[in-house]
Amino acid sequence: MASLNVGNLGEYLREQRRSAQLSLRQLAEAAGVSNPYLSQIERGLRKPSAEVLQQVAKALRISAETLYVRAGILDEKEREELETRAVILADPSINERQKQVLLQIYDSFRKENAAESTAGTAGDVSGADPGTGPEEAPAPAAAPDAEEPPSR
Repeated sequence: MASLNVGNLGEYLREQRRSAQLSLRQLAEAAGVSNPYLSQIERGLRKPSAEVLQQVAKALRISAETLYVRAGILDEKEREELETRAVILADPSINERQKQVLLQIYDSFRKENAAESTAGTAGDVSGADPGTGPEEAPAPAAAPDAEEPPSR
């Protein structure tokens, strides 16, 4: 059987399983999959579904998103976004309304930065991030001062 192109998922799973000091059989049982199937995943002979990866991640107590990236199901940027959202939602020190507000702000910043990035790629050849150039920083601070009426 030829090895599938699933990145280094199998090696990573084996490494995580050994770090958790679990045998192949113990992990398979904890994840609810068969021992031979898990062995084939570790050897790169099978590409598991997202559901199986989620079960394995839960059994290993690691991020399912990390496994999705390594399996090619999710790209790195999507993983980072999902993990950020998960951290916000899991924070016990803020209430549900605050969590929703934070997520809305996070989404608006991401959309704003994506728009700037898209607009900046056409004319930006310097490699600098859009919006961080020295000519743009003073403008917002200078404009309000110029329009402010003199105080008496």
